Amino acid sequence: MPEWLLEQGIGETRAALVEDGRIVEARIELDGTIPAGTIIEARLTSIGGGGRNGSARDGSGTDYLLPHVPREVTEGATLNIEVTRPALPGPEPWKRPLAKATRDERRRPKSLAERLRASGAVVRTLTFPSPEDELAKAGWDELIEEARSGAIVFAGGSLGLFATPAMTLIDVDGHLALGDLAIAGARAAAEAIRRLDIGGSIGIDLPTVTGKEARQAATAAVDALLPQPFERTAMPGF
Repeated sequence: MPEWLLEQGIGETRAALVEDGRIVEARIELDGTIPAGTIIEARLTSIGGGGRNGSARDGSGTDYLLPHVPREVTEGATLNIEVTRPALPGPEPWKRPLAKATRDERRRPKSLAERLRASGAVVRTLTFPSPEDELAKAGWDELIEEARSGAIVFAGGSLGLFATPAMTLIDVDGHLALGDLAIAGARAAAEAIRRLDIGGSIGIDLPTVTGKEARQAATAAVDALLPQPFERTAMPGF
């Protein structure tokens, strides 16, 4: 039965959903991160342009981007905001956390363990440091190397992951027949998206195939492996 292994380390909490001895999903949450779903009080510091892309600041000094600002809220006023995406660590400091204005009461942040258990998942907390290092046995070190290098190998080919400011691009390459490579590559890409917790806009560069059957099988592989709901465009036929 799939279960989440949770390890609270120094400065971060690591979690991995292990099924049949391998990691199929993983999460890393840095200490101090305010997760999505938390409702806090903040002060509107900018209404943006025409009520779009405003900003608000909480009591700790963290700035949140508000894609939409209610017309009735004036600059300098306090309001409750719900975090919709935490801050993204990395070389681009402008990627502030996202939030939306809400009339709901403040809601305390829930830990990663609480959120996983609330979803109905089986969660087992590991001791830290773990004497048996169950995360490593399930492939945690290999997963971190995949995320670091952007290189993932699958039977008959490989994936190259490239993070850009606009989207994540996944390039599929290999030595299989084009139709087979498109299907295997789509399946491997979907597994990687789930395993590495990749969100936002994603482009998958599959080999060009001319037959409708291979294109349909490739899109079916993505649909079957990624948790719903998500938006997917049709695979080009050229």
